[in-house]
Amino acid sequence: MTGFARATGTTGPVQWAWEVRSVNGRGLDVRLRVPNGFEAVGEVARTALQKTLARGQCQLSLTLTKPETAVRVRVNEALLASLAAAVARVPVPEGLAPATMDGLLGIRGVIESEEEAAPETDSLARDLAEGVVRLVADLVEARRAEGRELAAIVGGQVERIAALTEAAEANPARKPEAVRARLAASVASLLEGGGLDADRLHQEAVLLAAKADVREELDRLRAHIGAVRELLAQGGAIGRRLDFLAQELGRESNTLCAKANDVSLSRIGLDLKAVVEQFREQVQNVE
Repeated sequence: MTGFARATGTTGPVQWAWEVRSVNGRGLDVRLRVPNGFEAVGEVARTALQKTLARGQCQLSLTLTKPETAVRVRVNEALLASLAAAVARVPVPEGLAPATMDGLLGIRGVIESEEEAAPETDSLARDLAEGVVRLVADLVEARRAEGRELAAIVGGQVERIAALTEAAEANPARKPEAVRARLAASVASLLEGGGLDADRLHQEAVLLAAKADVREELDRLRAHIGAVRELLAQGGAIGRRLDFLAQELGRESNTLCAKANDVSLSRIGLDLKAVVEQFREQVQNVE
């Protein structure tokens, strides 16, 4: 959900620039900053983002720049020529210098100045709206580019989770003979001191073994992995569902670690927890 886009343009003397930054977020939050008087076009831009995106925190801004002085200067040539002709016809009294060009230019009305006209409001609004269209399209493409990279990362993590699940399934410590051997050793150790009911002790050992079985956790892990793969193949706005599945994968990996009754199985469970946590962090970036 990370992305940046910028759209710029010029309308008359006004230069404008739209910018939007998108970062991770559970929901969609579009924050707007526009100059006074442009709130309406800002809301149009906000609505365009809200219709296109599903998740992410977006910072949307509009900047307008107008030259401090946009003044055009024009010489009234007809008036200047008329003044020059009049001066040429009038004899210059003794002691006075003849008229000069800079003197004639200083006469009121010879040099005219006017501020450059501001762009029409409708033209500026139209150009800004067209800029929003480009801005949203560029942001979507930036987020899609990130999504393509994330797909490879998340896909690799899912395969790692699947491999660790199968490693837990095939772990020798889960084989019935291994479980029986551990239970028999534990029972024999407790019976060495005497004073314990062997039948009752065996019953308790069987109950503990049943509670320590991770069959259900492995089955649920496989089901969640299958659901993640289906979502990745489906595409679209799947971030929220991936987030939920990441939580479920974390819950099952935690239970597997808690119920593991062998060091080798505990190590697999810890590796599984680490990869699931990495997966959970990455899916926060998925829309």
